[in-house]
Amino acid sequence: MRSEKFDVVILGGGNAGIGVTGPVRRAGMSVAMIESLDLGGTCPNRGCTPKKVLVAAGHALHEIERAAIHHISVGKPKLDWSALIDREKDLIKDIPANLARSMARRDVEVIKGHAAFAGPNAIRVGDRRLEARHIVIATGSKPRPLPIPGAEHMITSDEMLSERELPGSVIFVGGGVISLEFGHVYARAGADVTILEALPQLLPAMDVDAVARIQTESERIGIRVKTGVSLKRIEPANNRLRVVFIHEGAEHVAEADRVINGAGRVANVDALDLAAGNVDCSNGRVAVDRHLRSTSNSQVHVCGDAVPISPQLSPIATYEGDIVGRNIVEGPKYSPNYESIATSVYTVPALAAVGLTEAAANQNGLAIKVHSNDMHDWFSARTYAETVAWSKIIVDQATDRILGAHFVGHAGEELVNIFGLAMRFGITATQIKDTVCAYPTFSSDIRHML
Repeated sequence: MRSEKFDVVILGGGNAGIGVTGPVRRAGMSVAMIESLDLGGTCPNRGCTPKKVLVAAGHALHEIERAAIHHISVGKPKLDWSALIDREKDLIKDIPANLARSMARRDVEVIKGHAAFAGPNAIRVGDRRLEARHIVIATGSKPRPLPIPGAEHMITSDEMLSERELPGSVIFVGGGVISLEFGHVYARAGADVTILEALPQLLPAMDVDAVARIQTESERIGIRVKTGVSLKRIEPANNRLRVVFIHEGAEHVAEADRVINGAGRVANVDALDLAAGNVDCSNGRVAVDRHLRSTSNSQVHVCGDAVPISPQLSPIATYEGDIVGRNIVEGPKYSPNYESIATSVYTVPALAAVGLTEAAANQNGLAIKVHSNDMHDWFSARTYAETVAWSKIIVDQATDRILGAHFVGHAGEELVNIFGLAMRFGITATQIKDTVCAYPTFSSDIRHML
């Protein structure tokens, strides 16, 4: 097998891998990118982008539900689920081809196939062997496997985004982002939805008070939530699926048309033969330094969902890819900073957050001031008939800097970016409060939140 030589070989054609190509191609480096499925990876093809099409439909149903408050008479809406899935597929169908053209313009050689290490600086794909000065692991993530008897009966978000028939009932195993976001869409579309979470709290990484608000709203629209659950098995029953679980010391049984793995995602690295590349990995987590390089092989870089220390989010993958690309070009000079990167859970309404939770700030021993607001009765919230409007802003008493911001509703998925900007550039709480915003907007309420 003849070896082909590149400056950079990227494993994965998603946001992270594509993010690497900008800096390295501007520097004139030769690049090969290996992708086994579609260019773009999970987010635009099987994740956040198509999911947002369904979420948008959920928003429309939510607005119709509130129409009577605005004295608008409407009939009961009926969602054509198969047509919605067709719309979703139509909106994303050109993404891989568009990205292929983009990579061609950058003179990146895209190779279709499954990659694996063939040495510390070599990759095998099909009958080709590629040698490189730098190898980038940007292989994304996959649904977390669950060691439950009958787990093979579960489907994942991939199937949910393709099924053209709305199931009458669904059970989500796991109370993470996928379960909450899809659960809201399914419930508003008329499905019976149950979420079973092993931990005491849904969305365990989020602020406890914010999660309590979104759980109450989830239950308001008919979603059943059970936390502290231990699953025993999943089994076929009467052309449906039966889930047997323990809750509060007693055995329970629930049946549904679909059982969905909503337990999150793990790095997709187990088929890369990392040992052959001298890449240390434990329990699916590649060991990386602060410059996103393998601790055991400095020629190997990691970015995107394969990074074990960062949130698995599309913009973070792009951000890390750019950092890896610049480190390849300039040497190990850049490290990611995740403190001011905002996140959102796209329920309806959304839960948004940036920075520390109140519990984390207290655990760090910081002297903080917490501004917590139930805004449901504020004029702006009443004007738009919000079902929930809540915020919590955490401020460092010593410096007046923003340490964290958390929202449910009230356009929080947009407002949170203002606080992320403030955190990144050191804008104080007083400076934000003194900023004059256009009125009436939700942004104009920020000064009252503080």
